[in-house]
Amino acid sequence: MKNFNELGLSQYITRAISEMGFEETTPIQEITIPVALDGKDLIGQAQTGTGKTAAYGIPMIEKISLDVDFIQAAVLTPTRELAMQVAEELNRIGQFKKVYALPIYGGQDINRQIKALKNRPQIIVGTPGRLMDHMRRRTIRLNRIQILVLDEADEMLNMGFIEDIETILAEVPAERQTLLFSATMPKSIQDLAERFMDHPQLMHTQAKEITVPLTEQIYLELHESDKLDVLSRLLDIYSPELAIVFARTKRRVDELGEALAKRGYSAESIHGDLTQARRDAVMRKFKEGTIEVLVATDVAARGLDISGVSHVFNFDIPQDPESYVHRIGRTGRAGKTGLAVTFVTPREFNLLRLIENIIKRKIKRVPVPTLLDAFRGQQQLTVEKLLQVVAEDDYAQYRATAKELLEQTDSETLLAAALKMLTKEPVEKPTLLSDQLTHKKKFGSTGKSRFAGNRRVKHRSGPARNR
Repeated sequence: MKNFNELGLSQYITRAISEMGFEETTPIQEITIPVALDGKDLIGQAQTGTGKTAAYGIPMIEKISLDVDFIQAAVLTPTRELAMQVAEELNRIGQFKKVYALPIYGGQDINRQIKALKNRPQIIVGTPGRLMDHMRRRTIRLNRIQILVLDEADEMLNMGFIEDIETILAEVPAERQTLLFSATMPKSIQDLAERFMDHPQLMHTQAKEITVPLTEQIYLELHESDKLDVLSRLLDIYSPELAIVFARTKRRVDELGEALAKRGYSAESIHGDLTQARRDAVMRKFKEGTIEVLVATDVAARGLDISGVSHVFNFDIPQDPESYVHRIGRTGRAGKTGLAVTFVTPREFNLLRLIENIIKRKIKRVPVPTLLDAFRGQQQLTVEKLLQVVAEDDYAQYRATAKELLEQTDSETLLAAALKMLTKEPVEKPTLLSDQLTHKKKFGSTGKSRFAGNRRVKHRSGPARNR
């Protein structure tokens, strides 16, 4: 996979991508972005959750002109949820170039959308039905569209949008670039491409079907704002010898490492922005066991020679299934068993199902631990350490002091006090990471992945057309 800086993108785009915390392309982004930047039509075949939005969003925004005030690009999506999500991601990619994408979908007051159109968005992201409503009202004109994207084309056809799509395609200029993305390639998609696209290149990636047999895999469903507390509890319960925590962005990695350290955990962070000397120092500490928790991005952990990792925590579910396999492969090595724990927010279950399809196994759901569970975990750890000292029979120099104490206090009280002193009691300071603050402000307490572009769960019963 390539670094985004290798794609010859403008500083506006590379800065936005960097702010979003991403360093490397996903497989579908690597093969489609250069072709799209060349202005060629293409069909990108890839599963949901592989970064398709950025695959077409980056070249689209790169080619947008700021010298005109008409709609230059349109994205068609099957559902209102996806339209909102795509528009949000495009706005993040285009934030420094000042490119504005407006979502258009059914279920929202159309007059509100008409008012928003007066802000002159360069990109429209809409469901076919509502977009046609605007076309009939002449509140949206597509006669100068330069780039058209059909996102999840197979889903749109499955939902009965073929006639609407054909009507829309007939209204846009013949001289345009068309990008079609689809998880499957049925004959209806091929027919559509043959009629409305100009010698499109078919580009696809094949996810590796792989399992990690010695790694136990579990997931917890929780809200974005609860992740830090739950991670702390799990660290208290499992007390891993060496653990890696994977987070989505470099900024998030830094904040998470700092938050864990403040809570008393031996943790440090590693990502691509650190100097090589700093990276080497952190890795040396981790390998020597001086630090127990390494917080990392996917890129930083790739290629590192790490052994003895007992636990991997996916603080953020990875943006593509292959990253998941790479992450959990850090544990369960050399014949030893390992545990991989993934945090999944309510919006991310489609990504979880996609991962399960790739690894060919179901990931077990476990309940979110309570603060009491964490306390009991630390208490049990203290008892085990105490019994280990007894078994080693190396405490003769403490017997005289013990006898003196027993003359002053009964044995039960004395032992209870010793256990309290030795037990690390769970501490949950009110801490929110910057991404969590953003999510809480915009979406309540649910999380949302970035380049993966969370999709709705497929194969819903009775899908309704968005008009």
